Amino acid sequence: MKTKLELLSPAKNANQGIAAIDHGADAVYIGAPLFGARVAAGNSIEDIEQLVKHAHLFGSKVFTTVNTLLFDNELEAAEKLIWSLYNIGVDAVIVQDMGLLELNLPPIELHASTQTHNIDPQRIKFLEQVGFKRIILAREMSLEQMASLRSQTTVDLEAFVQGALCVCYSGQCYLSQYLTGRSGNRGACSQPCRSSYDLINESGTILKHNEHLLSLKDFSAAKHIAQMIDAGITSFKIEGRLKDMSYVKNITAYYRRLLDNLIEQRNDLRASSSGHTLFHFVPDPSRTFNRGFTDYFLVQRQPMASHSTQKSIGKHIGSVVESHGNRLTVKTSEALSAGDGLCYYNSQNQLEGFLVNQVNGKHITANKPLNIASGTPLWRNNDIAFERQLQGKSAERKMAVSMHLAETPSGLQLTISDEDGCQVSVETACEKVPANNPSAAAQNIEQQLRKLGGTPFKATDVTIQMTQPLFIVASQLNELRRNAIEQLETERLKHFYPKDKTLVPNNLAYPQATLDYRANIINYKAEDFYRRHQVRQLEHGLEKTLDYDGKALMTCKYCLHYELGQCLKLKNNKTVAPNYRSTLYLCNGNNRFRLQFDCEHCEMQIYADTAHHQSTEQP
Repeated sequence: MKTKLELLSPAKNANQGIAAIDHGADAVYIGAPLFGARVAAGNSIEDIEQLVKHAHLFGSKVFTTVNTLLFDNELEAAEKLIWSLYNIGVDAVIVQDMGLLELNLPPIELHASTQTHNIDPQRIKFLEQVGFKRIILAREMSLEQMASLRSQTTVDLEAFVQGALCVCYSGQCYLSQYLTGRSGNRGACSQPCRSSYDLINESGTILKHNEHLLSLKDFSAAKHIAQMIDAGITSFKIEGRLKDMSYVKNITAYYRRLLDNLIEQRNDLRASSSGHTLFHFVPDPSRTFNRGFTDYFLVQRQPMASHSTQKSIGKHIGSVVESHGNRLTVKTSEALSAGDGLCYYNSQNQLEGFLVNQVNGKHITANKPLNIASGTPLWRNNDIAFERQLQGKSAERKMAVSMHLAETPSGLQLTISDEDGCQVSVETACEKVPANNPSAAAQNIEQQLRKLGGTPFKATDVTIQMTQPLFIVASQLNELRRNAIEQLETERLKHFYPKDKTLVPNNLAYPQATLDYRANIINYKAEDFYRRHQVRQLEHGLEKTLDYDGKALMTCKYCLHYELGQCLKLKNNKTVAPNYRSTLYLCNGNNRFRLQFDCEHCEMQIYADTAHHQSTEQP
């Protein structure tokens, strides 16, 4: 049996979700009206239902995020919400809070959010055994870890392949909550990791000044998709529920092509949904929002931060030959357009940008005076021509159908069969008029039947079976075709409606008997869940206790010592400067954070220095 591969795309709203499906997504994930980990990306039940119907036509799926931590007074509303999602045909809900498993849930598939910190095989096996059908892996996992996990479990494994990176293990970050009262675990992260910091040592020496030391480049696993498949990954997730339509179209199309190429090369793989997508543009991730790319920890540890800026730099297009005032000459093989946004790093290594007002070959007129040194690299972070391509009809997705028109005693019968085995037959009564020109009549019949332009179908085979050539008016053929297509769409929606996934509770022992604040327990149902699974001691989460004393606000696989070439773990590392051998702090305004390095596990933790804390908690 062939392995089904799923391309999973983000949807800020139903329109973006529909565009993702049209650009080849096998599934989309979208925020519900409440309790999604992107509080600014909620959607109505009615909009999600519209997306579900469009997705199910193609055999694609819709997953909805209900992946925040919940307080006691929110549990009832969350239960009602999940029932509403089940009733409109949502295929699965993505959850973080284990308290949900203690509620009266519908028989809907559950996926364990990456917020549940899915990196420990023992915990992942536990989640599988208590009823989760899919585990969304931590972004920090390597290919080797993925393969090892696959050998120990049978649950579906989903992994990220593209998009923004959190510097902290997902679900283990409390920095936003500490600084602003806005919890990342509650969907309201204020993104302090994208801020700039000073790095100082215990004597007060400034080692780095005003740099984005926690701001990572964007993730791209594009070069490793085949290896991820071999490691057991079957769902490939694109990050970006806050990104715009152009990003969703472009990145979905890019990975659709990558997966399709692998499917064509290997006879053991297939897409998990139906149809073929034709693109009217050339996908290129560097031409939409990106901070530069890293493959993170997939293969090996590497420098991965973007210290100079947290903004999008776009695509490298060449360099400056010379500049005078607002005029400059560039060396590039790219076609530039008026309206493009270009950027460069100035002599202080700060990102600066400008708009292109006019283009004359390699000569550009900018919207402001510039003084850029010859040879300075240029990036384009707003590609106006590419954006225009994506604003129009940039893709078509069609499913193959065969059509068979046969004569009946009273008229005609049209049978349509699709690539998934769905089949419908529609009959109509009509007068049987022999054709004066049999060849032209047969050609006209086939032409009318093939007119499927406004539908998600494309006729790959049309056959006609009659005792004698008949003349059939176009209006009758069109009505017969429309009725058959409507019935086929209805049949497909029934065929791909999600099957019930009843959760059967058990009392399997959790891998740990004691849990601290990092288990993120903030409601009584989550407490009940862990006690039922034989946890004897537990702490409540920081969103409930607000007790940050001695607690790590971030736990990261990313390490500033390594990032800055000062790794303490390397034996006899003589490159480590004396200033880096003391306790280090990150400073931002009046806030200071102590860094603690766990070299045995190659991790870095960030702790609050309460004496230097100045809260900006929102009312």
